[in-house]
Amino acid sequence: MKTFITEDFLLYNETAKRLYHETAKDLPIIDYHNHLQQNEIYDDKNYKNIYDIWLSGDHYKWRAMRANGIKEDLITGNGSDFDKFKAWAKTVPNTFGNPLYHWTHLELLRYFDIDELLNEQSAESIWEQANQKLQSPELSVRSILAKDKVELVGTTDDPTDDLAYHIKLKKEGYSTKVSPSFRPDNGLAIEKQGFIDWVEKLASVINMNIETYEDFLLALEKRVNFFDEVGCRSSDHGINVMFYQAASKQDIASIFKKRLNNQSLTSKEIDQFKTFTLIQLGEWYAEKGWAMQLHIGPQRNNNTRMFNQVGPDAGFDSLGDKLLAEPLNKLLDSLDQQDKLPKTILYTLNSRDNEVLAATAGNFQNAEIPGKIQFGTAWWFNDHIDGMEYQMKTLANFGLIRHFVGMLTDSRSFLSFSRHEYFRRILCNVIGTWLEEGKVPNDITLLKQYVADICYNNAKRYFNL
Repeated sequence: MKTFITEDFLLYNETAKRLYHETAKDLPIIDYHNHLQQNEIYDDKNYKNIYDIWLSGDHYKWRAMRANGIKEDLITGNGSDFDKFKAWAKTVPNTFGNPLYHWTHLELLRYFDIDELLNEQSAESIWEQANQKLQSPELSVRSILAKDKVELVGTTDDPTDDLAYHIKLKKEGYSTKVSPSFRPDNGLAIEKQGFIDWVEKLASVINMNIETYEDFLLALEKRVNFFDEVGCRSSDHGINVMFYQAASKQDIASIFKKRLNNQSLTSKEIDQFKTFTLIQLGEWYAEKGWAMQLHIGPQRNNNTRMFNQVGPDAGFDSLGDKLLAEPLNKLLDSLDQQDKLPKTILYTLNSRDNEVLAATAGNFQNAEIPGKIQFGTAWWFNDHIDGMEYQMKTLANFGLIRHFVGMLTDSRSFLSFSRHEYFRRILCNVIGTWLEEGKVPNDITLLKQYVADICYNNAKRYFNL
């Protein structure tokens, strides 16, 4: 049976169709935040089968499979690649209303030319067709990037990473910019068991001893400088619970020393350390012209039994519900008071906080950069039609959607670039509907400029490409 992905998929009026087909469809992609592996780009990897590129590591699909009663052996266990693919095929027909249903069939159509519904009956045929195509140069990693006209891949990298493949790609002059993003979560997580080990790793990377907080800051600054030399354009921070606790540098030095001596810290001391350190990092980001991305609000590793069995990032995270307006505004204000607030993108995992972030962004805009503080795109559990529309409309209600930097994949799969198409179709339908309802003027040239800016131009400007 042929799929439902027509040329006018998700485009429900004539204006939406014009905006998508005449403007959005063929624009290049700037994917400024993802979890792709840069070595696979350098090596121009061909994946051995569709499980390898599609299901391995995809906790979105894993959650759906568990909800469908699939045994863990066929999700993260020892089942064969084909049996795991069949288990996913069995799950797909039950995912109506979930973006996975749309993403699955978009990816089969766009990358494999398979215009067929995935289910138990079609699984073997689709497995064979997809695997055959994966062995061709047409679906090597670099071919995918070229096909989708990807201009920037913004990977996510720990400060201790050597960025060897970024450096190789830069020296090669590869046409797609592969830019590292500075993700210092391990350096802020002073309360975690592995913090001291990470500090020791950082010391080893820069070949110096870290015995004081001053040493620690110097080491982080060296890594910021190194990332900048390699072409970094943004940092990224995963913040489970927003924090703000003011303290002096002397206080933080004492807290750091206590931790290195394996002494316990209070929750206040932990937040003081995180606050002071993140503010210092933010100052360096501002000096470099980087964007600071704050991904706020997950509650991680909720299922202890499964965490012990399969580890983190396996589909057992969900929404947190801690209050964030006060600490977030104080953090941004601390940087702004010194005129050292970097470009900042605010993402929330809990859509309850959409209005909070959209309103907060408006507190710190300035003439330096239009849309300097961004309310970021719908993320993770919000990455669906309703979530994207809600984020866009909230941004429009509270700020200026014209300066929105648009979509990112936040994905580990090279097939996820089709999510930019998904986003663009939804965006064009939102704007087209505004026109059809008489909420914006009948100026197709202006509306096309909105679409081009949100899908491409704004991100190109924002990330200094």
